[in-house]
Amino acid sequence: MDQTLSDFGNVFVFLLLGVVFVAGGYLTARMLRPSRPNPAKNSTYECGEEAVGSAWVKFNIRFYVVALIFIIFDVEVVFLFPWATVFRQLGSFALIEALVFAGILILGLVYAWVKGDLDWVRPTPSVPKMPEMPSPRQSAGRD
Repeated sequence: MDQTLSDFGNVFVFLLLGVVFVAGGYLTARMLRPSRPNPAKNSTYECGEEAVGSAWVKFNIRFYVVALIFIIFDVEVVFLFPWATVFRQLGSFALIEALVFAGILILGLVYAWVKGDLDWVRPTPSVPKMPEMPSPRQSAGRD
């Protein structure tokens, strides 16, 4: 039981030293840095352009869909690196597994492509409209 308490004590000391180190860095930086705020420093900076309009702009959902698709495929490809390091040791079964894995990724890409999630500009659907029928008053007035 005594050893367990000393292990937890070590963890507590490391956590405490980490907090003291970070807080000390912040306090030292606050004491040493110059503080001369002005409107130019407090303004929003966006690629050298002046900020115009509200920050609450509606973005097209396709930006997020493409970003999510990229992240999904990027994370999945990362799983191939450990496989590649031990490829020779695993033999031909590992090659078949990797081909199945790549095939599933390709099927997912084809699905996203066919669904149209990778197209930046989608054609607007043309909805057929019924021709306007004359109202009963207009047809009665013609007689």
